[in-house]
Amino acid sequence: RFLVFQSLLLPCEAIKQSPEYHPEGDVLYHSLQVFDRAQDQLPYDEEFLTAALLHDVGKAIDPDDHVAAALDALNGHITERTAWLIDHHQLAHAMREGTIGHRARRRLRQSPDYEALILLGECDRAGRVSGVEASELEESIDYLRELSDQCG
Repeated sequence: RFLVFQSLLLPCEAIKQSPEYHPEGDVLYHSLQVFDRAQDQLPYDEEFLTAALLHDVGKAIDPDDHVAAALDALNGHITERTAWLIDHHQLAHAMREGTIGHRARRRLRQSPDYEALILLGECDRAGRVSGVEASELEESIDYLRELSDQCG
């Protein structure tokens, strides 16, 4: 699975994002920043960290529906919880912006992973800084691999 993660993340370096929303530039740099912020918050939560690193990998596959593309590509390689976090990460932004409906908000709040989802959204927003130092891809993958070996 770690080779799959790496193979999906590598093309993200070539995917440039709108400077209005992503002044940091490419998807890989953004993903690594998000992973670093997530690691600062929940350093031993492998599923959360995996979601943080992989939440935007679908942008290199299908920019029009990056979440579905990511979930399809990651099918069988991530846990249900990681998939749920990736699937709902954009709703964390809608929650913060107040653009989500009452029923959807209530359903999200009922999830045992609601707090992790909100935290993922915060890490996602914090991972949009140009020029900040971020982990290397290999470092991030190695961290997940070691965490899996220790806690798996």
